[in-house]
Amino acid sequence: MRVLVLAKEGAQTDAAAPPTPEAMAEYQKFNEELVKAGVVLGAGRLSPSSQGKRVRFEGKKRTVIDGPWAETKELVAGYWLWQVRSLDEALEWLKRAPYDGGTFEVREISQHEGA
Repeated sequence: MRVLVLAKEGAQTDAAAPPTPEAMAEYQKFNEELVKAGVVLGAGRLSPSSQGKRVRFEGKKRTVIDGPWAETKELVAGYWLWQVRSLDEALEWLKRAPYDGGTFEVREISQHEGA
């Protein structure tokens, strides 16, 4: 099964300082373990919401809204796309991640015919 792991941050941490070199080394080591295990299909860190855009659909009307978005309490800061045997396996991997804070959301990617 494929799952999307979303790293969430509060709006106030959207422009937080980058991680220390030591923390980056830990993240890199963890990512290497995921790659060696064949779990990672893709990953990335997103640019700050101040550089983002939203498109709101209302009937035939399309409205582009520039970031940052004041009404947002949590923002998606990054993601992993994983191939795992089960949701439990994804959770076990995620619990090993070297993070001291933050919230992560794990969602199964639905399989549709022809997709």
